[in-house]
Order: sequence, then C-alpha cells, then structure tokens
Amino acid sequence: MADERPPIRLDQFLKRLGWVRSGGEAKHLIQAGMVRLNGQVETRRSKKLYPGDRVALGDREAVVESEG
Repeated sequence: MADERPPIRLDQFLKRLGWVRSGGEAKHLIQAGMVRLNGQVETRRSKKLYPGDRVALGDREAVVESEG
C-alpha cells in the first residue's frame, strides 16, 4: 500500500520554499492575487496542493512533488 501523505496548503508551500518569511506574508501575497496555481490566479491560502501542481510567484515557479 502506498504511503499517502496529506496535501499541503498553498500558504505552507510558499513558506517551505522560503519564498515568504511568515504565514502573514503568504496570506497577503495570495489574497492580493500575486500567486498563480497551474497558470491561474489563486486567492485561497488554504487551497490544497497535490503532486504535479505548479505554483508561481513573480518570476519563480515550483512544482509540488510527492514525498516519500
């Protein structure tokens, strides 16, 4: 049986990447419409991300990878 990890929230992913220093900073950037998920503006900081999702902030982009 595969190890199923829970999805990560968008704000947590930005912090994990080191793109923001705090949850408050992540909240501000997300709610201001500065973050894109799979090419679309995403304003929900609690949006769950899954392997293969693409997150972009400015000229930076990262792909969510499975853990384990």
